[in-house]
Order: sequence, then structure tokens, then C-alpha cells
Amino acid sequence: MSSNDPIQLSVVIPVYNEEGNLPTLFSRLYPVLDALGRSYEVIFTNDGSADRSSVLLAEQHAARPDVTRVIEFNANYGQHMAVMAALERVRGEVVVTLDADLQNPPEEIPVLLEKTDAGFDCVGGVRQARQDSMFRRYVSKFINFVRGRMTSIRMTDQGCMLRAYSRNVVDGIVRSGAVNTFIPALAYNLARRPTEVPVKHEERHAGTSNYSLYSLIRLNFDLITYFTTAPLQIFTIVSMLCSAGSLLLVVVLGVRRIVHGSDADGVFTLFAILFFLISVCMVGIGLIGEYMGRTYQVVRNRARYHVSHILEVKP
Repeated sequence: MSSNDPIQLSVVIPVYNEEGNLPTLFSRLYPVLDALGRSYEVIFTNDGSADRSSVLLAEQHAARPDVTRVIEFNANYGQHMAVMAALERVRGEVVVTLDADLQNPPEEIPVLLEKTDAGFDCVGGVRQARQDSMFRRYVSKFINFVRGRMTSIRMTDQGCMLRAYSRNVVDGIVRSGAVNTFIPALAYNLARRPTEVPVKHEERHAGTSNYSLYSLIRLNFDLITYFTTAPLQIFTIVSMLCSAGSLLLVVVLGVRRIVHGSDADGVFTLFAILFFLISVCMVGIGLIGEYMGRTYQVVRNRARYHVSHILEVKP
């Protein structure tokens, strides 16, 4: 393939402390891509790994420099920034994202490409027989339900990283310049013909998940607050109902005091109501703070990530 020929497929893989998975990933991924009969590139983003991931990626680049590119971050910026850095540098007409932990088998990539060949510009994987804990499965279902109610995004499995995008969708993601965003949801909004396909799901080959409960919560805060103001509207409605209820209670207690005289027990009722209203206010302050914090991050225009160096062969 000439260096001037267009690349048909780019595979984007974020990496964070995956030294136990990378050798197996290499041995399974490249044969699948070689068998496709398409020109391709694989872009790994090393997201500040503290193990030997950087060494293994450098060795793989040396072994397959024609199709392997490695972006090295100077620190850990998170999975979605790692993906964004790669999307800003892809050369392929179709882009597939994949996790490095092998829970999404690379052998499923052709399944996604069948859909992009059919004209779909955003193809999401839906994990079958998920090999995650019961807790994570139920949390995922709950989050999918909340997201479906609060936004116009209709994804069956938002946590599946195995996805394919057309170049037009990828260009739209890059142009958005979003600081806090959820890439699959943004791609869904930008797509003209989105679809989903069932894909296999395997147990993690080695190591433990890099997503803590806190990370999952932060991720879904980003998802909901980036795509809708529904939480603010819901809070406003709840606050109005609380205000109306409080006003009614004041009237009832006033009438009761006039008719029956003072009642010491009523003090505890008032304290309970006061504590409830204060908690409602605190939730509202936190919610408003989430939106203001995202606005602040955009306004200050600080770099989202810093690239230490890139291993690649210039076209």
C-alpha cells in the first residue's frame, strides 16, 4: 500500500495499565484486521499507565510500524480523553473503538463493519451474556433507564466500547471541542443512520477493571448534564411542590395554633420539615454547581490532555 493511498479502517484503543492484556490483544487483533482485506491502522493511546504498557506498545510499534501508531499521554486523563486524542488523529474512513481488556472480542469487528458497509454511520455494540458482576449489570440497566427518560439518546448498551463510526461522525465529534462529553452519545446525536448489533462479551483476560463506582457516576453526570437540562427542570418542579406544601403546612399549623393553642410537639415537625427543605436546597446547589463547573471548564479553555510523544511513521 502506498503512503498516499487512503486508509479504510482505523481502530482506536485506549490503554491504561493493561500489560497483562496487551500481548493477547496483539495476537488476536492483528490477524482479524489482516484478514479483512482492507487498509487499516491501529491507534493506541497510553493514558498515563504506571505499568509496562508503554514498553509493550513501543515494541508492537517496532514490530508493525506500518499499521501501528501510539499516542503517549504524560498523565492519566481518562478513557474518553484517550479516545478523543486518537479520533483527532485518525486517517480511516471508518473508525472502530475497542477496549484493551478483551471483554469486547476483536473478532467481533467484522460484525460492525457489515453495518457500516450497509450505510449506517454509527454502529453500537450490545453486549450479549455480559460477564460483569450482578451489581454492575443492574447499575447499567438503571443508568440506561434514567438516560432514556432524560435525553433523546436511545442506546441499548451505552457502556459497550465496541463501536464503529463513519468519518463524518468522527469529524463532528472532533469539531465539537467538548471538554466533558460521552463520545458514544455525542456520536449518536451526530449520526444520520445509527443502529446497533449484538456482540459477544468475555471475561476480562487479566487485571481488574479501571472503572470504579465513582468513575461510573462521574461518567453519567457528564452524559446527562452535557445533553439535557432536564435535571434542572425536575429540580425546579420539585422545589415548587415543596414550596406549595410548606405554605400549606404553615397555614394548617397557624389555624391549629389559633384553635388549640401552642403545641410543643409541633416544634419537632417543623424541624423535620426544615431539614427536608435544606436537603432539597443542597441537592439543587450541587446540581447547579455541576452545570456551572462545566461552563467554567469551557470558558477557561485549558488543554484537555497533553501528549508526551507519538510513535508513528509519517505518511
